[in-house]
Amino acid sequence: MSDAADLHSASGPVFFDRRELDLILRVYGRMVAAGEWRDYAMVGHTDVAEFAVFRRSGDAPAYRIEKRPSLRLKQGQWAVIGEGGVVLRRGRELPQVLRVFDSRRFTVVE
Repeated sequence: MSDAADLHSASGPVFFDRRELDLILRVYGRMVAAGEWRDYAMVGHTDVAEFAVFRRSGDAPAYRIEKRPSLRLKQGQWAVIGEGGVVLRRGRELPQVLRVFDSRRFTVVE
Protein backbone atom coordinates (compact mmCIF):
# COMPACT_ATOMS: atom_id res chain seq x y z
CA MET A 1 0.00 0.00 0.00
CA SER A 2 1.10 3.57 -0.57
CA ASP A 3 1.87 6.04 2.19
CA ALA A 4 -1.25 8.07 1.34
CA ALA A 5 -3.47 4.99 1.69
CA ASP A 6 -1.85 4.15 5.04
CA LEU A 7 -2.38 7.71 6.31
CA HIS A 8 -6.06 7.70 5.22
CA SER A 9 -6.87 4.37 6.86
CA ALA A 10 -5.04 5.33 10.07
CA SER A 11 -6.91 8.63 10.40
CA GLY A 12 -10.06 6.89 11.68
CA PRO A 13 -13.69 7.45 10.83
CA VAL A 14 -15.12 10.66 9.42
CA PHE A 15 -17.44 12.48 11.80
CA PHE A 16 -19.08 15.87 12.36
CA ASP A 17 -17.36 18.57 14.36
CA ARG A 18 -19.23 20.56 17.02
CA ARG A 19 -20.15 23.49 14.74
CA GLU A 20 -21.48 21.19 12.01
CA LEU A 21 -23.48 19.15 14.48
CA ASP A 22 -24.95 22.32 15.98
CA LEU A 23 -26.26 23.42 12.56
CA ILE A 24 -27.72 20.00 11.84
CA LEU A 25 -29.37 19.71 15.26
CA ARG A 26 -30.97 23.15 14.85
CA VAL A 27 -32.72 21.96 11.69
CA TYR A 28 -33.61 18.68 13.40
CA GLY A 29 -35.11 20.49 16.41
CA ARG A 30 -37.18 22.74 14.17
CA MET A 31 -38.56 19.76 12.25
CA VAL A 32 -39.31 17.84 15.47
CA ALA A 33 -41.19 20.87 16.80
CA ALA A 34 -43.20 20.93 13.56
CA GLY A 35 -44.06 17.24 14.05
CA GLU A 36 -42.27 16.10 10.90
CA TRP A 37 -39.39 14.08 12.38
CA ARG A 38 -39.20 11.91 15.47
CA ASP A 39 -35.86 10.14 15.59
CA TYR A 40 -32.31 10.36 14.29
CA ALA A 41 -29.15 8.28 14.01
CA MET A 42 -25.52 9.23 13.42
CA VAL A 43 -22.80 7.04 12.09
CA GLY A 44 -19.17 7.61 11.09
CA HIS A 45 -17.53 5.42 8.48
CA THR A 46 -14.02 5.58 7.07
CA ASP A 47 -15.11 7.77 4.13
CA VAL A 48 -18.48 9.31 5.15
CA ALA A 49 -20.32 10.64 8.19
CA GLU A 50 -24.09 10.30 8.08
CA PHE A 51 -26.92 11.92 10.05
CA ALA A 52 -30.18 10.11 9.25
CA VAL A 53 -33.62 11.39 10.27
CA PHE A 54 -36.73 9.29 10.64
CA ARG A 55 -40.42 10.10 10.61
CA ARG A 56 -41.08 7.16 12.94
CA SER A 57 -38.77 4.82 14.81
CA GLY A 58 -38.16 1.67 12.83
CA ASP A 59 -38.81 3.25 9.44
CA ALA A 60 -36.20 3.75 6.74
CA PRO A 61 -34.54 7.17 6.95
CA ALA A 62 -36.60 9.97 5.43
CA TYR A 63 -33.46 12.08 4.83
CA ARG A 64 -29.73 11.66 5.24
CA ILE A 65 -27.22 14.45 5.66
CA GLU A 66 -23.83 13.20 4.50
CA LYS A 67 -20.31 14.57 4.87
CA ARG A 68 -17.82 13.13 2.35
CA PRO A 69 -14.46 14.92 2.67
CA SER A 70 -13.15 13.15 -0.45
CA LEU A 71 -15.58 15.28 -2.54
CA ARG A 72 -14.59 18.55 -0.85
CA LEU A 73 -12.75 19.92 -3.88
CA LYS A 74 -15.07 18.41 -6.49
CA GLN A 75 -18.85 18.48 -5.98
CA GLY A 76 -18.73 19.58 -2.36
CA GLN A 77 -18.49 17.43 0.74
CA TRP A 78 -22.10 17.97 1.93
CA ALA A 79 -25.24 16.31 0.57
CA VAL A 80 -28.86 15.95 1.60
CA ILE A 81 -30.27 12.69 0.30
CA GLY A 82 -33.99 11.91 0.27
CA GLU A 83 -35.89 8.66 0.24
CA GLY A 84 -34.81 6.32 -2.51
CA GLY A 85 -31.29 7.79 -2.60
CA VAL A 86 -32.24 10.95 -4.51
CA VAL A 87 -29.69 13.73 -3.94
CA LEU A 88 -31.76 16.80 -3.08
CA ARG A 89 -28.83 19.19 -2.69
CA ARG A 90 -25.04 19.00 -2.71
CA GLY A 91 -22.52 21.69 -1.93
CA ARG A 92 -19.38 22.91 -0.22
CA GLU A 93 -21.03 24.82 2.65
CA LEU A 94 -23.28 23.08 5.20
CA PRO A 95 -25.63 26.04 5.88
CA GLN A 96 -26.32 26.37 2.16
CA VAL A 97 -27.06 22.66 1.79
CA LEU A 98 -29.37 22.64 4.83
CA ARG A 99 -31.52 25.35 3.23
CA VAL A 100 -33.21 22.58 1.26
CA PHE A 101 -35.35 22.09 4.37
CA ASP A 102 -36.39 25.77 4.37
CA SER A 103 -37.59 25.82 0.78
CA ARG A 104 -39.96 22.87 0.98
CA ARG A 105 -43.22 22.44 2.74
CA PHE A 106 -43.22 19.00 4.29
CA THR A 107 -46.32 16.98 4.96
CA VAL A 108 -46.49 13.70 6.82
CA VAL A 109 -48.18 10.95 4.82
CA GLU A 110 -49.67 8.20 6.96
